[in-house]
Amino acid sequence: MLLWSLTFGFCSFSASAAPARPNILWITCEDSSPHLGCYGDPLANTPNLDAFARQSVRFLNAFAYTGVCAPSRSCLITGVFPMRLGSHHMRSTTRLPDVVKCFPEYLRAEGYYCSNNVKTDYNFAVPKNAWDESSNQAHWRKRAAGQPFFSVFNFTISHQSQIFGADEAARKKGEPPPPTVHDQSKVKVPPIHPDIPEFRREWARHFDNVTKMDALAGGVLKQLEQDGLAEDTIVFFFSDHGTGMPSVKNWAWDFSLRVPFMVRFPKKWQHLAPAPPGQISDRLVSFVDFAPTVLSLCGVKPPAHLQGVAFLGEHAGAPRQYIYGGSDRHGERWDTIRYVHDGRFHYLRNFLPHLIYGQFFSYVDQHASMRAWQKLHDEGRLTGTPARYFQTKPVEELYDLRNDPWETNNLAADPRHRQELERLRQECTDWMQRIGDLGPEYEMHRRAAGSTPYEIATNAKQNPLKELLAAADIANRRDPKNIPQLERLLANDDAALRWWGAIGLVALKEKAAPAESAVRKALQDASFEVRIAAAEALANLGQDAEALVVLKEALQHDSALVRLQSLNVIDRLGARARSLLPDVAKATLRDPAHKDASDYVARMVGYLPERIGK
Repeated sequence: MLLWSLTFGFCSFSASAAPARPNILWITCEDSSPHLGCYGDPLANTPNLDAFARQSVRFLNAFAYTGVCAPSRSCLITGVFPMRLGSHHMRSTTRLPDVVKCFPEYLRAEGYYCSNNVKTDYNFAVPKNAWDESSNQAHWRKRAAGQPFFSVFNFTISHQSQIFGADEAARKKGEPPPPTVHDQSKVKVPPIHPDIPEFRREWARHFDNVTKMDALAGGVLKQLEQDGLAEDTIVFFFSDHGTGMPSVKNWAWDFSLRVPFMVRFPKKWQHLAPAPPGQISDRLVSFVDFAPTVLSLCGVKPPAHLQGVAFLGEHAGAPRQYIYGGSDRHGERWDTIRYVHDGRFHYLRNFLPHLIYGQFFSYVDQHASMRAWQKLHDEGRLTGTPARYFQTKPVEELYDLRNDPWETNNLAADPRHRQELERLRQECTDWMQRIGDLGPEYEMHRRAAGSTPYEIATNAKQNPLKELLAAADIANRRDPKNIPQLERLLANDDAALRWWGAIGLVALKEKAAPAESAVRKALQDASFEVRIAAAEALANLGQDAEALVVLKEALQHDSALVRLQSLNVIDRLGARARSLLPDVAKATLRDPAHKDASDYVARMVGYLPERIGK
């Protein structure tokens, strides 16, 4: 580490000594699927990006790590999968080991000027050496004369909050929603959503915002031309994940993950391009590949610990066969999903299938479309795919994207697709074991005390992944015949395995009655995560009084993560947990180690009285 610091301390740029290397410019936007004119969307009005596409290679199979920003941005900036770093939960905080750097650090060591305007959101504190400048004033124009640069400009106008923001502000004033520029009657509401005015308006609003983003992107490209740098600069354009609409953002569906991605190579650097300008590439590209790719384009050999594969430049590797990723806690709600995508078939493994897809998110509830959708469900008026969102999940999902782009027909139980199912299932398991997939959030941080999650991920004692996956399989079957195995898990020495035993009994609901004695014993478990799960299992058996005692105790825990888990169970119990509302109100103790989780606790404390107090 000392040598690394000295390298940065004394590195200076010499234009005469430096070899010719390209500048790299990233123009990024937020919450946007490939709904652009150049990707064939007839409603899109994106003249600048359409012109850019004619000068670029347009990728058809580029994927974010997950359908939300912070874990995906963690993956982009490190070239390491978030579930290995412990950055896989939305709005969380992990610690980086010494070996993992933000990749601009390697460019800076080679004389590049690196600027970021402005978003980081990496789920870890930004290292001081990551950027020369990261602010809303950061720009390549601040570099030394002739110095090569890597610059990022990120535009938030297409963010989810900009879809519901104007309508929500009007609602609070008692005014009608402002009109949209795009014709709402021409919106094609996807089959995952009910075709109602609220969804038409919000989809049209998203297209309005994409047009505004297109103008901003055009502005940066114009600056590059004005500075005489266009012929020296390779330009990337992409989004951080799919569109910020309910049941799209936060998820691991194909339409949550697939992003627009284009790369423009000036004539000087055309030899690095995978195809001529205006052509397409169907190569599978993951966010984990972006870090090694930029290094490769700049002539820097990617470090061995990077988990992605460079797809451009002198260090490009063989095309990947699969895209991998997952979805974990988003905001105040937990879920655990892992997926494998081969470009046609998309496999998802749901590790908490007893929870419904559409858990209540306070942030998403600001969408008028989400409130209307919920109302239709409450009134029993939903049918078909839109009704799926309020149902529990299957353990496995398999979709054929060639014939089913909106993933409405789960083929996992179709014997005609057993070969694809078994192939992708095994690939998912192998990948999780290969990278050292980390599990429950609180337990992960507890075990990593004194080191980092990255360092315990492949430690078979600290993270017994093979045994954990076997336990999850038992828990997810929801078969009463497995109760003896679940009881044995509850007696295991490892708290994470005990937690899976408790979760399996939660999922069985009243069918877990033969295990009531083991569940009661687990109420005294050394792990609060196990206690909370046992309390929910006991409440499912009608034993509310004892369960509420444990949940009340958990509300007083120092860790915001423990309190948040208790609040989730209290919400699921509904009016049966109403007596805990005075204790809920006191649960807002700040947790310096998990500041964002503290904020989510505060959100739940704010809305639970209305949800369960009626």
